[in-house]
Amino acid sequence: MTLSERLTEDLKQAMKAQDKVRLSVIRMVRAAMKNREIEKGGPLTDDDVIGVIQKELKQRQDSLQAFESAGRTDLADQTKAEMAVLQTYLPEALSPEELREMAERVIAEVGATGPRDIGKVMSALMPQVRGRADGRQVQQVVQSLLSSRG
Repeated sequence: MTLSERLTEDLKQAMKAQDKVRLSVIRMVRAAMKNREIEKGGPLTDDDVIGVIQKELKQRQDSLQAFESAGRTDLADQTKAEMAVLQTYLPEALSPEELREMAERVIAEVGATGPRDIGKVMSALMPQVRGRADGRQVQQVVQSLLSSRG
């Protein structure tokens, strides 16, 4: 079952269960997927859907910080609930050790020797960790590994 099909099935289940939070989040994701499909000009792959979900999750994280700093606990709680629903559709996150091992392997594969090779490493590593690690976290790991070599 593709991720898109899973979202459709979960939408039906949320309607039956009258789960308002899950229902609104899935509808929002499906709308964002439709927009992405129009931009792309064709059907979305599971990787595309994961990208859409990650984008929505990132927006919620930014909103959560703003709500918490403004003292809006009601909106912060709602945002946390939405984030929990979005997390269920993403692959399991990589541990820091797994990420470090993958980065070291890619560094060896591309023959990176120092910090100036970060672009080569990132372009090879990101497709492997898409949906499983935050880009900033990946960049920090790669930078620390390459700076110790250069």
